[in-house]
Amino acid sequence: MFGRKKDDKAAAPEQDHQHREGAKNRPTPKRKDQEAARKRPLVQNDRKAAKAADREARRAQGQKVRQAMVTGDDRHLPPRDKGPVRRYARDVVDARWSLGELLLPLMLAVLVLSLFAGEWATFVFLAVYVLIIIAIIDVWLLWRRTKPKILARFGEDTELRGVGMYQAMRAFQMRRTRLPKPKVERGAKV
Repeated sequence: MFGRKKDDKAAAPEQDHQHREGAKNRPTPKRKDQEAARKRPLVQNDRKAAKAADREARRAQGQKVRQAMVTGDDRHLPPRDKGPVRRYARDVVDARWSLGELLLPLMLAVLVLSLFAGEWATFVFLAVYVLIIIAIIDVWLLWRRTKPKILARFGEDTELRGVGMYQAMRAFQMRRTRLPKPKVERGAKV
């Protein structure tokens, strides 16, 4: 009405379609288009196929974790075993003999002996309890020696929560059953 006539072709200036290096070189997509592209149903149409795909993905992830437990690959280890601090704690335990790893076979032997033993079985059970207390003290001393080494190696701001218990649980396992598998030999300098 009051203004110029709008002529689309005459009014629009010719845009130069040059491709600049490092530029996006395309228009920004509309939000609703991006949201529509990301939409997926909460419940799949084919539940059996979705369940099978989920099961297969979990199986593949579990296989990666099991393989990492054998090889020590830090990328696929569970969060409990991940990180250089945990690796160092494992290596310290694996490099030494501990009384805790001998307790399980000893307890099995005591159990078998208790079937045949008479009055001296009480003394054997008492000896096992004394060995358990000594093993706990051994693990506590191990942590007291390892903690300053961890702080010196990885820095004073290193998160140590749970590392002592992790080291204790590993010290009470027999060496062959430890996962991740030990990477250092007994007596090695860590």
